Amino acid sequence: MILAFRTAQDVEAAIPVAVRHLKSERLLAYPTETVYGLGSIATEPALSALARLKGRPPSKPFLVLVSSRDMAEKSGLVFSHAASVLAEEFWPGPLTLVLPGGEGRLPDTLRGPERGIAVRLTSHAGIHRLITALGEPLTSTSANRPGERPAPGADRIAVAFGPEIARGDLLVLDGGVLGNVPPSTLVDLTAPLPRLIREGAIPRAELRRRAGRLAP
Repeated sequence: MILAFRTAQDVEAAIPVAVRHLKSERLLAYPTETVYGLGSIATEPALSALARLKGRPPSKPFLVLVSSRDMAEKSGLVFSHAASVLAEEFWPGPLTLVLPGGEGRLPDTLRGPERGIAVRLTSHAGIHRLITALGEPLTSTSANRPGERPAPGADRIAVAFGPEIARGDLLVLDGGVLGNVPPSTLVDLTAPLPRLIREGAIPRAELRRRAGRLAP
């Protein structure tokens, strides 16, 4: 199924359907402030299904999107002083922070090599509302098959994942065609000193201009 997700009315109508779909541990394709994402709720069965859909090895984790810092903290994620400053300056927005914590509340399969979990507070208004209604984090990875470019819109997602959509395993939220936006900037905050893993939509210079010595 593909649902319109462009106007406020579209979002209002789609959210209950998307929440029910996600709560049944099925998968979602959706627009973000950067690229279209594929995601699920953060349970082991849903993550396994997402890894199979993506064609991704279990050793490569997914990030999670939240609708508030409070949601991240209720998931057990820990904010250092540097993480707090970066979140205050750049959230909501395209900055992903790799944070320690989450033991017993989020699956360990979400942990990267730093043993942290990557999290972002999305600035996409419709997805922010969806996650708030969901009441828990939404996992995220770019909407593409291995080796292909992320899909810019729902039509390309339908081509790439047609069988999964037809079976009802994948629900698509059509937010229109997205621009050529880089992925989120990724900062590791699991060690005493912040470390830039990926320079994306927010350049390193902007991180340093606004967060000073607490930026990587």
